[in-house]
Amino acid sequence: MDEKYVDNIWNVLKNAIQEIQKKNNSGLSFEELYRNAYNMVLHKHGERLYNGLREVVTHHLEAKIRVDIIASLNQQTSGNFLQTLIQAWNDHQTSMIMIRDILMYMDRVYVQQNNVENVYNLGLHLFRDLIVRHGNIREHLQETLLDLIQRERKSEVVDRIAIRSACSMLITLGIGSRLIYEEDFERPFLQRSAAFFKAEGQKFLAENSASVYIAKVEQRLNEESERANVYLDSYTEKKIIKVVEEELIKKHMKTVVEMENSGVVHMLKENKFGDLKCIYKLLSRVSDGISTMSECMSRYLREIGTAIVNSASGDEANPINYIQSLIDLKDRFDEFLKQSFNNDKILKQKISSDFESFFNENSKSPEFLSLFIDDKLKKGVKGLTEQEIEIILDKTMVLFRYLQEKDMFERYYKQHLAKRLLLNKSLSYDSEKGMISKLKTECGCQFTSKLEGMFKDMSVSDTLQDDFRRHTANSSLSLSGVDLSVKVLTTGYWPTTPGAKVNLPTAAMQAFEAYKRFYLNKHSGRKLELQPQMGMADLTAAFYGKQLTSDEAPSSCFVATKKHTLVVSTYQMCILVLFNTKDTWTFEELKTETNIPEKDLVRAVQALAMGKRSSPALRWHYLQSQFQFHASIWTCIQTLLISHHSPYSKACRYILNRQICFLSAYEQLPSSPSQQLFSYAS
Repeated sequence: MDEKYVDNIWNVLKNAIQEIQKKNNSGLSFEELYRNAYNMVLHKHGERLYNGLREVVTHHLEAKIRVDIIASLNQQTSGNFLQTLIQAWNDHQTSMIMIRDILMYMDRVYVQQNNVENVYNLGLHLFRDLIVRHGNIREHLQETLLDLIQRERKSEVVDRIAIRSACSMLITLGIGSRLIYEEDFERPFLQRSAAFFKAEGQKFLAENSASVYIAKVEQRLNEESERANVYLDSYTEKKIIKVVEEELIKKHMKTVVEMENSGVVHMLKENKFGDLKCIYKLLSRVSDGISTMSECMSRYLREIGTAIVNSASGDEANPINYIQSLIDLKDRFDEFLKQSFNNDKILKQKISSDFESFFNENSKSPEFLSLFIDDKLKKGVKGLTEQEIEIILDKTMVLFRYLQEKDMFERYYKQHLAKRLLLNKSLSYDSEKGMISKLKTECGCQFTSKLEGMFKDMSVSDTLQDDFRRHTANSSLSLSGVDLSVKVLTTGYWPTTPGAKVNLPTAAMQAFEAYKRFYLNKHSGRKLELQPQMGMADLTAAFYGKQLTSDEAPSSCFVATKKHTLVVSTYQMCILVLFNTKDTWTFEELKTETNIPEKDLVRAVQALAMGKRSSPALRWHYLQSQFQFHASIWTCIQTLLISHHSPYSKACRYILNRQICFLSAYEQLPSSPSQQLFSYAS
């Protein structure tokens, strides 16, 4: 193929390319043009064809496209410039696709052999270098895009399609790389955005409360995410969101969290679950956000917790109110965790740490927790079902986990459980065993082995009691009218101490000795030790009216008019029965007659002589240092008045209805009728 023929073929192809660029391609024969290009490449003229294509496209871009775009720069609106550029870009893409189809053989052979850009990519490089990155076109394109986005952020309506097309153009011009997009738009866009949000953040803080501020920030995040999805590159979304988080959240999070009268503390005080949820969501986006919130919440929680602890540190502290206040506080913050904080582990651990801290500041917390459980497991709790009590016990176990001195709790719990079991005050054995099961799960078998042994002793004692009653009935054994009930407790399981050798009333002692003989016959080699300090007794007080005359009754006879049952301790029983022999006793006489330890005697006498002002059982004469039976005793409805200085000073007889003692493990002793001032009731 001679040069002249090659020139002719090239001129045909050149004219065709130019017509395509002018959009006059309807009369072209693409089959013929393809054959001509094929012949040039086949006869080793591919270089001339490739270089000629470069020259034609370059001339078109410089002489026509660039001139039109520069002319649009001088117009008033940025829209004209952007529309002109986008239109030129679309036309250029279309023409390069058509040219690529004509020169397809050159792409397959010459381009591959010489390792040069294919036809379409050559067109992209030329458009990038000659148009998009030429002179002030590049700067103007960048400013136009940034200005449009800025205006949209200020709620103006802009041409989103044009912005999207421009961003897409920059991505395409990178030919498999984001470099052009990043250099010409993304980097300055992120820088400009950071400055914008920095100023906006300062303005928002100055003008709004914390709740309004976080609402505006959340709105901004949504807007930027939506904007990036509509007309920016998908990778830009993460970057612009990070800018918003940095400028509007991270740099101001401490200020927002601690904002007076509207920050996190205010939200917690006012139970603003929605606002707390919003601020949690925002702070969870940035590093140290949750920890900043956690510290603020922790200070508030510790302040409340410490106040509760301090209120329970005095002598008049109410253990039930103290523990209930802590449970309510825990419930409240658990609700925050659930509704607002998505059960965040950091916040959950912080709350637990704070509770553990201030709960253990009170040295009485183990005792108070045991007393609270004792209150819930006792008979007489009104308005609570077993399911509700179970829920409360589960909540107490949460506080139990915070206790550091669990051994102290065990000691108190054992004491309170013993009283509930021995005095028959347990609401439900199922509830009791359920609580022990919770403790066992939490602390292991060793922690609850003694508690479980206490229940076993109760069961064995009930069996022994039935056997003793059958033995009494079959042997016609007399217990002097005392209906004896005994609990035999294993040493080591129960919180017992060596019992004092108290002088029990004769009938009570005889009943006990009868049971002791019965027990030791069944279990030789064992030892029973009475625990009177834990005993209880039911005494019937018989009050007498006027003395009968000889015509009405035998001399010195009284007519019983009132009877009342008194529930007293074993020590108090021993004291009261002494008043069957005389009306007045000194403290030393009581001590000698009963052999009750002085400390316990003081406590027992105080309860009788210095109880409720309206109804003490004994009257204390300070000048004579004597105790005298006080016959004016309040009932729930009326007061029984009996003169102390009248001829009827022995106008009351006490009858022991039911006596509760304890053997090495505690015992219960009941009663017999008597004509004494204090005697056993039938």
